[in-house]
Amino acid sequence: MSTAIRIAMRRASILLSASSLLAAHTALAAPAPPADILLTNGTIRTLDHRDSTAQALAIRGGRIVWTGPDAAAPAHADAHTRTIDLKGHMVMPGLTDGHMHPLVGGQNLIGCSLDYLPLTADGFTARIRACAANPAYRTASGWLVVRNWFQEAMQPPGVRMTKAALDSIDSTRPIIVLSSFGHSLLANSAALKRAGITAATPNPTGGQVVHDASGQPTGILEDTALNLMLAVLPHPTAQENVAAAAASLAAMRAQGITGFLDAWALPEDLSSFTALQKQGKLTARAHFAPLIEPAQGKDIAGDIRRLTTIRARYDQGPLTPSPSVTVRNVKLFMDGVITAPSQTGLLLAPYLVDKGTKDHPDWQPGPSKGPAPYFPLDILSPLLKALVTAGFDPHMHADGDGAVRLALDAIAATRKALPANDFRPAIAHDEMVDPADMPRYRALDTIPVLSFQWEKQAPDTTEGVLPYIGPDRARYLEPAAQLEQAGARIAYGSDWPVDPLDEWFALKVGVTRTNAPAAGARYAHPLGTEPGLSRTSVMRAITMNANYELRSDTVAGSLEPGKFADLIILDRDIATIPAEQIAETRVLLTMVGGRIVYSTGTFSPPVR
Repeated sequence: MSTAIRIAMRRASILLSASSLLAAHTALAAPAPPADILLTNGTIRTLDHRDSTAQALAIRGGRIVWTGPDAAAPAHADAHTRTIDLKGHMVMPGLTDGHMHPLVGGQNLIGCSLDYLPLTADGFTARIRACAANPAYRTASGWLVVRNWFQEAMQPPGVRMTKAALDSIDSTRPIIVLSSFGHSLLANSAALKRAGITAATPNPTGGQVVHDASGQPTGILEDTALNLMLAVLPHPTAQENVAAAAASLAAMRAQGITGFLDAWALPEDLSSFTALQKQGKLTARAHFAPLIEPAQGKDIAGDIRRLTTIRARYDQGPLTPSPSVTVRNVKLFMDGVITAPSQTGLLLAPYLVDKGTKDHPDWQPGPSKGPAPYFPLDILSPLLKALVTAGFDPHMHADGDGAVRLALDAIAATRKALPANDFRPAIAHDEMVDPADMPRYRALDTIPVLSFQWEKQAPDTTEGVLPYIGPDRARYLEPAAQLEQAGARIAYGSDWPVDPLDEWFALKVGVTRTNAPAAGARYAHPLGTEPGLSRTSVMRAITMNANYELRSDTVAGSLEPGKFADLIILDRDIATIPAEQIAETRVLLTMVGGRIVYSTGTFSPPVR
């Protein structure tokens, strides 16, 4: 090859390289496609791993494509971009509630309710009598179902309601009253008769039919004994369930909830929310955890067949900007509740009993640590292993420290048996945790799902728990700060409708550990001596950490490019206002996958 040819080829190569570099530079310099929606002039708390703050945010195709300063925002817009001037308001990721019961919550919104009020016996019967007389609550079946009974706050403390109170209203029409905690109900004689409950009815596994001194049922059923009544309770129609699910979603939108876990998913829960999804009316990412009853625990093969069938029918696959349904969690109860009068929570040491007098109480260890474990370890460990192998994450209710330890022991056995499996176990409530078990959450990558609104002085804690556990164990009641200090990744779950749906009050309690001023001087002080969590910690619990729990953290939970545009605009900056004012926060706009699903009209026309 001649020298001239070599020179010509070299020049051509240089020109080609220069052309490629120029093309690459042009491509890099080319502006990104314009945003569909651009938010500007705000305080955007991204809750990314750096907790960074931006002024502006761009959305395209239901996803966030950019966050940054206002000065750079015009480069992301054109004539077709909808620009929302935030006027200095705060934006944060949409809330993800890691434990609730939304269909029941919706039913409570549209049915007869005692509204979580502390009632006297006379007030209790008066409100139910009014419902019984209201044609709106008369169903074709003839039953009256009353909800949101704050059983633990009956006045004066220690009042115990029986079937006699309901019989005085109507002894022929079945009436049941459901405790807001979800672990007790009160039935009148007609309802007991329909359920076939008599003096001879045995206690089911994990439950109790309460009897009086003569051996007759009082009307109170605890935990799995509720199933004896629910089995004969006429079911709402499919249309009524869809209406309840729609009411539930409306309440969630107004709170800023863009994702949730239904932590006790029955067939009607799944079918109702799926029906709304198919109609384009699902406005939050819906995750469901079907229940395994204690009596089903030994039939592991049957459990897996049932659960995989449910998953195959309802789970809608990989998440997209448009909200969908997933079935990737499974619910199990380790115990009941630690609050009197139920005391169905499993403790490591006995509940205390008062052996003194009213004027001179003398609290001493009693005979009970609560019920036998609902799932003994020799049943629970192989069950968890099978669930995890089948691709489910276990979500376990544990109130007492004994139930917590049982759950952690089973998780440890499963980690040991399946060391390469990245399952994400959750323990819900964790109201009492022994100090020795707190570091195990981090070591076992187990998520405590806490209901912050319980971390305050109130009838259910001050009178219903503290006397029965004594001052030593009281230090570990609602141990959010201790769990965080031990390295646990805390998620939030409201447990609605155990309490009214008020996420902002719950976040305020999580920071302050104090009740609302309206609760009165008796409950004005913080619960215990432990501090509350930081603002950032409670915000992350209800965003990133709850999404980690539900395996949606790669697409939701923070405001970062590539993630879904699930966000809310607030009327105040909860990171800077006095902590007590967090409870007064109002959501001005809720967006899911770039779609505005709720608005007060401040930044967009109202959405109903």
